[in-house]
Order: sequence, then structure tokens, then C-alpha cells
Amino acid sequence: MRTPRGKLLLVLSGVLVVAGTGWGVGTLLRSPADEAAARRPPVPSLVTVEVERRELVATVVVSGTLEYGSPRPVTLAGVVGGSETVQRATRAPRRGTLVEGTVLMEVNGRPVFVFAGRVPMHRGLVPGAEGDDVRQLQKALRRLGHRVPVTGVFDAATVAAVSRLYAGRGYEAQQPTLELRQRRDELTRAVRTAREVLVTETKALDQGRDVLPLKLRVTGARRDLREAEQALKSARAQEHTAEDEARVEAAESAVRAAEEKLLAAQQELTQAGATPTAAPTATPTTTAVGTPPAPADTRLLELRVANARADLAAARSALDRVREEAGAARAKRLTDLEKAVRTAREALATAEQALRQARQLSPAELKVANARSDLAAAQALLAEFSRTYGTTVPPGEVVFLPRLPARLHKPSVKAGEPVDQAVATVTDSAFVVSGSVDAAEAERVKAGLEASIETESGATVPGTVTAVAGRDTQGAVPVTVTPDSMKGLRKLAGGPVTVRVTIGATGRKVLVVPVAAVVTAADGRARVQVETAPGRTKEVEVRTGLSADGAVEVTGDLGPGERVVVNSG
Repeated sequence: MRTPRGKLLLVLSGVLVVAGTGWGVGTLLRSPADEAAARRPPVPSLVTVEVERRELVATVVVSGTLEYGSPRPVTLAGVVGGSETVQRATRAPRRGTLVEGTVLMEVNGRPVFVFAGRVPMHRGLVPGAEGDDVRQLQKALRRLGHRVPVTGVFDAATVAAVSRLYAGRGYEAQQPTLELRQRRDELTRAVRTAREVLVTETKALDQGRDVLPLKLRVTGARRDLREAEQALKSARAQEHTAEDEARVEAAESAVRAAEEKLLAAQQELTQAGATPTAAPTATPTTTAVGTPPAPADTRLLELRVANARADLAAARSALDRVREEAGAARAKRLTDLEKAVRTAREALATAEQALRQARQLSPAELKVANARSDLAAAQALLAEFSRTYGTTVPPGEVVFLPRLPARLHKPSVKAGEPVDQAVATVTDSAFVVSGSVDAAEAERVKAGLEASIETESGATVPGTVTAVAGRDTQGAVPVTVTPDSMKGLRKLAGGPVTVRVTIGATGRKVLVVPVAAVVTAADGRARVQVETAPGRTKEVEVRTGLSADGAVEVTGDLGPGERVVVNSG
């Protein structure tokens, strides 16, 4: 027998079942009008975006790898040391920073130095070598504090600086090898032997019977010429001979005596004319008062004066004649001596010519000529060898790198291994990002543009585009970006990074709308549709500027906050 509560639950369950069944049937059964209304499309509406005022920056994204820049292999230009034996590394290159003057490695116990320079080492530097590589080495030595003039010639000053460089690093600069020293000794002996042969053959020629009389004649002619020249020189230096000088002095003495005699006669005549003589009287006791004395008789004195003048004129005439005779005698003597000199010279020339002709015709002359030629050849070989003999820089002991400091990235040879290929790989000490962009975007990427380097950890480092050139095998253009700072990048070396290259920026806040909102009409002018009310718009003419990330800079009758249509549907 059921309870009242049970009956009530049974009735409620039946009611719910009937109600549910009625609702389900009602939902499945709709009128045609309801069905058409349900299938009608929604009322079209406008898709709008708000006009913004913000700074716009256009970028190109480059995916790349952070690595040390400019990797390049390092090879040795030749042998290390002066031997051509097998070259083996006795101290391998080590990772680290390379600065000027660093010893990169050791080969056969010899050092390999690193210097800055763009001219590669391509030969050994020997005394007397000239060129840009020598000038480059001299500049490097000066940067290291060695006083050496930059002449481009591997001279004694450069040799001294190189020797000091090696000694400062605990090595000895390369000296001539045993083979070179032996070769120099051989050339020296050859010169000495050729000289001895020449002396012997010359002596045999000079002592030969066919030329000995002629040689004696040449010797006598030379002696005669010297004596004639000495006599002429003495005669020219002497005004008169001793005999002529005595005759001139005697004539001059006679002139002086005649002058004295004339002067004495003139004085006596003058005195006689100044003293009158008393007149004779008839009576000695009677004197005529007022009668003047009679003049003195000077005829004898006047005769003496006249004779003295004649004697002086004769003495002077005799002196002139003696001087003329002495001058004529000197001129004749000089003429005779000059003729004697000419005769002696002619005799010497004749004797020398005869000797030369005799020697040329002599069989011994050929031996002398050959010996002289052999000596000249031996001396030329020794001089040529000596020009490059001395302290040298072997081609393998110097490596020039375009930039220093550099970073030794990876050694390629171990101690004990032969050195016949690249010994290491070096890079710049600064990081770069190496990536590529599509050819279309590469036209907008230029060296010098600013960039932002984003690491996987989210850090951002500013940088600069330093190279855009060429195309790879897939047609992309390689791009190199250099970070402005290396701080925090060492642990990320070799990892991927993303670079955003700024190709343009407004530099200030401008009006910005989506690119899809700008429509170019048939007249070529750009316009946007501005929503004025729900479902209503108006066209506004604009001028476009920089575009980036789907947005474009516009100017016109617009304002921030207005909404522009990007699509209608």
C-alpha cells in the first residue's frame, strides 16, 4: 500500500514528463515565417578604428646569430727559422686576445709574431729588402717603442730593432745558417784565389823579356818628365838667375853712385853762386867805396854738373839694358824648359804606347785579362751575396692581421703536428650579428642605420648596421649589425637573436590610421571614411607619410579619437 508522499511524487513525475514532451515538440515545430526570420542575414555594420596620435617607427626584422666578427684563417707565409726541414708546432696557439707583438705560437722552437697590417707577409725580409711590407713592419716596431725610421728599407736600424724585439721575448733573431756561412766562405776564398792569380799573371807579364826594356824606358821617361816639370816650376818661381841678379844689382849701384855725384855737383854749384868774389884793385890800400864785388867763376862747377848728369843717364841706360837682358834670358830659359817638358811628355807617351802594344801582343796579356775578369766576377758574386747576408726575418715568423686586438677563436694545430695549413682562426674582438633579409626589404636597409638587438632572454641591446652586400645561395641579402656595447653578450655568443632595423621614424607624435583605412580614388588622391554617426560616414582627403606595422601617418581634416572605416560588411 502506497503512502501519500509516494503518490504525490508519482503525480509530479508524470506532470514533468508531459511538460517536457510538449516543449520538445513545440521547438521542433516552427511556422514558415519563423523559419524565414531565423535564416535572414544580420543588419550590415561598419568596422571602424580610432584615429591615434603616436610616434611611428618603421623597422625591418632580421633573424641572425650573435658571433665574433670577421673570422679568418691564419696561415704562415713560409718557413719558420732558416731551415727547410719539416715545420712542427712546438707550442700550439692558445685561445685569447692577440695584441701587437704577441707570440702566436712556436714552430721548431722559433716564435711567430703578430703585428697589425693589411699587407700580408709573403717573403723573408733580408738586409736591403724594400717594400710596403718592410714599411709596415717598421711602423709596428715604432708602435712597440722601438726607435726605427720608417724608410721602407730593411736597413741596419731595422735589423737592430728586430734583434731587440726578439731578445725582449726571450729569442734570438734569425742569424745566417751554416749553409749560408759556408757559402760566404766559399765566395770569399774564390775572390782571394782570383786576386792571387791576377797578381801572379801580372808579375809574369811585367817580368817578361818582351816588355822589360820597354818598361825601363817608361820608367826613365817618367823620371825625365818629373825632372823637367820640377825645373820649369823652379824657373817660374825665380825672377832672375844668380848671375843676372848680380848684374842688375851692380847696375842699380852704378845708378845710385851717379845720382849722388850729380847731387854733390849741384850743391857746389849752388854754393858758388851764392858767394860773390871781391874785385881786384890798383892799390891795395885804396878801396872804392860803393863798388859791388865781382860774381864768382862757376864754369868749372857747371861742367861738373853736366858731366854728372851724363854719367847718371848712362848708368840708367845700362840698368835698363841689364834688366832687358835678364828678362830676355828668363823668357828664353822658360821657353827651353817648357820645350823640355813637352819633349819629356812625348817621350813618356811614346814609351807607354810601345809598352801597351807590346803587352797586347804578348801571350801573357791574355792570361792577365782572364785573371782580371775572373776576379771581377768573383767580387760581384760576393757583393751580391753579402747584400742580403745577416740578420733576417723568415717569412713564417711574422703574421700581419688587418686589425688588432683580435681574438684567437679556434686553434687548428696541436703541439707536435706539422704546420702545413691554417694554424688558427681569428676574429675581431667585437661581436656582430650576421643575418639576412629578402632582396625586396634589403633595398631599404643601409649601412649606418640604427638597430635593436633582442636576445632570447628578452634583453635589448642597441646596434648599428655595418654591412649590407651581396646575395647568398638562396637569394637573400646578408646583413651585418654591430652592437654598440658588448656588455652581457659574451655568454650569448653563437646563439640566435632578432634584430629590428629602424628604416624610418617620425621623430614625434603624429596622426596614425590603419593602412587598410586609406583608399586611393580614381583621381589619385588618398581618402579615408570617417564615421559621423552610427551607420553614417563622410570622406576626408588625407596625405600619407611613413607606414609601419600596418599603420600609416596621415595629415588632413582629422583628429585623435575619430573613427575611420577599415571595412564594411
